Amino acid sequence: MGTLIKGGKVVSAAATTLADVLIEGEKIARVAPAIDAAGHTVVDAAGMLVLPGGIDVHTHLDMPFGGTVSADDYEWGTRAAAIGGTTTVIDFALQSMGHPMM
Repeated sequence: MGTLIKGGKVVSAAATTLADVLIEGEKIARVAPAIDAAGHTVVDAAGMLVLPGGIDVHTHLDMPFGGTVSADDYEWGTRAAAIGGTTTVIDFALQSMGHPMM
């Protein structure tokens, strides 16, 4: 039926609580203290944090440096981030002295 992440510390914007997370398809179907495991693939998360995704607040996508640019452009850098569980990237902003950010 779905994948059940059992017994982890679920971190949300509101609180951090011990709970199970049921995933059906690609969506979170339910978060509750004790979900019945029958029919589900179970992932034991006891003693672990269950996060909705990571945020990388300092990336260098397509950044010019020393006559070249960083290895990842926006398309491939964000794909790689998503595959690794990073759901948000905040790219480093270069600003030349005396010039506005835009």
